[in-house]
Amino acid sequence: MKQLVLVFLGGGLGSTLRYWIGRYLNSSETGIPYGTFAANILGSLLIGIILGLALKQNTLSQNTVLFLATGFCGGFTTFSTFAYENHVFLKSGDFMTFALYTCGSFVVGFAAVFLGIWLTRFA
Repeated sequence: MKQLVLVFLGGGLGSTLRYWIGRYLNSSETGIPYGTFAANILGSLLIGIILGLALKQNTLSQNTVLFLATGFCGGFTTFSTFAYENHVFLKSGDFMTFALYTCGSFVVGFAAVFLGIWLTRFA
């Protein structure tokens, strides 16, 4: 039960932070979801760091990893919003933004995870 509460609390904090980032960075003028992109990339970097530290040093408890990686990063990042935003780009015929946003999110997201894990080498 304690683990469920940790995931719940972490997810709530992550979701709240993602909401604020989206509120301030998503552009209603251009329709480009900078906030979602930023949250997904930052979350990818954080999960790389968290899991890298957990694997390397074994200093993070299972509960800490659940709170931070599963809860916080899971709530902070969002595939569903990313998918919906891509649907909007396709529906409006904005194929260039769709392609750039989709490819950029995957490439930079994977790179952020790898960078996070790599950075833990120095911790």
